[in-house]
Amino acid sequence: MDAQRIAVDAVVVLTGCDRDAVAAFIRRLYLAGITDPKRLTFKGLQALSRG
Repeated sequence: MDAQRIAVDAVVVLTGCDRDAVAAFIRRLYLAGITDPKRLTFKGLQALSRG
């Protein structure tokens, strides 16, 4: 759970995106097996930069 919170906080601060949307995306990644906060943050930033 800490990994998700860290990743969501980082992505929201860096992008200014909607917290709920970021949390939902990070939660899906976490449930898919990615549990490292750095990896979750990186994947989240990649996805949001694509649009």
